[in-house]
Formats: sequence, structure tokens, C-alpha cells
Amino acid sequence: MRKNAGRYHRQTAAIRHGQRRTAEREHNEPIFATSSFVFDNAEQAGGLFGGQTKGNVYSRFTNPTVSMFESRLAELESASHCVATASGMAAITGTLLALLKSGDHVVASAGLFGSTVSLLTTVFDKFDVKTSFVSMTDPKQWKLAVRPNTQLFFLETPSNPLCEIADIEEIAAIARKAGALLVIDNAFLTPILQRPIEIGADIVVHTATKYLDGQGRCVGGAIVTDDESIHEKLVAMLRTTGPAMSPFNAWTFIKGLETLPLRMKLHCTNALAVARWLQSHPRVKRVHYPGLQSHPQHELAKRLFTGFGGIVSFEVRGGKYEAWAMIDGTKMLSITGNLGDAKTTITHPATTTHARISQQERDRAKITDSLIRVSVGLEHIEDIIADLECGLEKVGSGG
Repeated sequence: MRKNAGRYHRQTAAIRHGQRRTAEREHNEPIFATSSFVFDNAEQAGGLFGGQTKGNVYSRFTNPTVSMFESRLAELESASHCVATASGMAAITGTLLALLKSGDHVVASAGLFGSTVSLLTTVFDKFDVKTSFVSMTDPKQWKLAVRPNTQLFFLETPSNPLCEIADIEEIAAIARKAGALLVIDNAFLTPILQRPIEIGADIVVHTATKYLDGQGRCVGGAIVTDDESIHEKLVAMLRTTGPAMSPFNAWTFIKGLETLPLRMKLHCTNALAVARWLQSHPRVKRVHYPGLQSHPQHELAKRLFTGFGGIVSFEVRGGKYEAWAMIDGTKMLSITGNLGDAKTTITHPATTTHARISQQERDRAKITDSLIRVSVGLEHIEDIIADLECGLEKVGSGG
């Protein structure tokens, strides 16, 4: 069995890595609920604030509980550095703030999460950071989109919500030739199923809110890299701008990481069963799941992933109102925009997660009015399918 970058296999590292016991000899990781730290003397304080000495200064950028989470996630991603943030969008925003300046250019995949698209097109655009959106499945488009001022490639793979897959190795090679950094949003698969840094990415971003927590309890994010110079820029950004993760949330995510390998295995098993069932349903027009042989990047997924994930998207026969009727017809599934939860969730991307982007941007991302996204949870598979059947009975019946 392949071992992790450290002493332990990944399943063990998810439970053990990074814990630093105090003099109290606690078995569980402690929560350091403090805003500041006490120094032995003025000289030590000066050294810590000035960066000559390493240690805890202020919980906006140094906290032992947060550091434990950062260390453990970096280990799982086969990296040496991690910066925890207050949310997934804070992780993405912080990455862009730390690495880009006015006049720079970004190449991004068209299938990004709606808020990420809005961040690039409405926030960073007004600071003269321009973005070209290309198909994540066509490396030629990435190559053609490169400009002399291109500094960053950004993509989410699998994409949200269509589960399209990028060839990270090929795109990484294009980025290196262009002198650009490659950033991968790994929220859907987590380091249990995909480790982009091992295959060429420079940076991985996470919304810890999703699978890393796994129970929908807290909001958080993380930026992971194996590059010391990038890490220094990220830490400087965090210290100055302040999108810090709270110690309590960090502790919650540490607990989530302990069960992540087990949870992802069942998420994958349940999602594949749901996708196969939906594929044979007469009221379903199309199913998007990389574990299906019908998925256009199925062979690529088999090569890059160790599991196909827990997200299944499908299109019902009809449009928005048929999709709404299907969602409203379910009884157990949670109608919410969140994903990665132990509970199965269902949403209509065109009017929720991607509602704030333009119709043109939705068309470019192939998000139709009939599209439904399901984050398949950990309930018994027969109960999940039975509830989806309740919803699909409403399609075409007028609700």
C-alpha cells in the first residue's frame, strides 16, 4: 500500500498527523480559544512580531488549533504548507490577492462555481485583472488563451455542477511553459480521491465547509502549496487582510478529517448507485457523473482519481418548472445549496448556486434550466433512491 509523504498512510495521517499535545497530555486536540498570547519578556515579543522568532503572536494569523488543521491537511495533499481561511471563497480571494496585481491576466475554466466567476468578473476585473474563460476539457483552448501577462491558471475539477474533468497534467505543462501558476479547486474530491500537487498543480484551494467537515457544521477554507515562496506570500496576505479561521472551526475540521477517508468511500459508492439508477429512468434526459462509462472523461477520471466523488447532476425532461417540481417532490432530501454533507442535498443550480452570474455565463458553463445537482450523502442507498423516485414522479405531472 502506498504511504503518504510522511510516516503514515493517508488514512492514519487523517487521524494522527500534526497533533501537538500540551503539558496536560490531552488525547484529543485542544481548542485554543484565545485572541492573543503572552510573551516572556519584551525582547521575545519584539522577535515574534518582527518575524525573527517563530511562535504564536495573534490568532488572526497564528493559533495552535488552526496550525494543527493546516498541518494535517497539507500532509493529506502531499504538500508542506497550508493557510487556513474563514471560508472557501476567502481562500480563493486570498490566493488571487497574494499572487496577482493590476494588469495581470488569468485563464480560468468556464465551469467554475458561480461565486468564483463573479469574483473574477466583477471584483478583480475592476482592479484591471482580466480573465479569459475556456473549456476545461480542451487543453488547446488554454494554450491559445495565454497572453504575455498571464500569471495564473484557475480551474475546478470536477466542475460544479456538471462534473467535467480537466487533464491536470497537460494543463500544468501548458501553465509551466507560459510561466503561470496553476491553481486547482479540489473541493469535490478532497485529497482522499485526488491530489493535484502530485500531478503538477502549484496550489490547491478548498472549501472546508464541504467534505472536509462533512456534517455541515462550520464555514472555512484552506490554501495548500508545496512552494515556500508562495506560502510566504499567502501568510503575508492573511496577516494583513485578516480572513482568519476561528479555532473552534479549525477543531471541527480536524475532527472531520479523521473520518474523511471512510466517508468519501461511502459517498462514492452511493453516488455511483444513484447515477446508474437515474441513467435508466424515463424522466431523466441526461446524467453527469464521472463514474459512468457514458461520461466523456470517464477514462481520464479512472487515471487521475481514486474514486469518482459524491456529486451527481442530471437533467430532467422539461425545463425549470419540471426541475422545481422534482425537487419539491422529494421528502427526505435537504433542499440546500450546500454539498459534501452526511445528509443528501439537492438544488437547482440555475436559480441558486449560479443565479448571480449572467445567462451568457450559464450558457457557457452548460447550466440548463432542467439541471439538478445532488450531493449524495451517507443514508442507506435504498432510501435515497426511493426519495428521488418520489421527486421524479412529479416531473410532467404539473407538480
